[in-house]
Amino acid sequence: MYIGELAKLTGASPKAIRHYETLGLLGAVQRSGAYRVYADRDVLLLRLIRQAQGLGFKLSELHFLKNTQSQPDWQQLKRLLASKRLSIANEIKHLEQLDSQLAALSLEISACPEVQASLAACIA
Repeated sequence: MYIGELAKLTGASPKAIRHYETLGLLGAVQRSGAYRVYADRDVLLLRLIRQAQGLGFKLSELHFLKNTQSQPDWQQLKRLLASKRLSIANEIKHLEQLDSQLAALSLEISACPEVQASLAACIA
């Protein structure tokens, strides 16, 4: 199949597909004259790339796809997923701490007599 059909099947633009190829994420793409000819394997790889991007992975993190003529390195992908999950867990912890600090500050402001007085003046 040609790039237009691959783009329709995967939702990736032809420009993005050529970029992935330049980065080596699609491996060696066959050619018929000046045209790139893609296989079913490329559909699967592109769907995997787009899913990974949707989950927050950068293209530079998908190096496990480079130079794979048969299958991606699934073990390396599992390690990458575990690392991303750990990073997200740490980010969640950090955001929860920020939320607690914001709640404490809000309570502190609500308890301040000056705030209470200025609120009373605004309401009256």
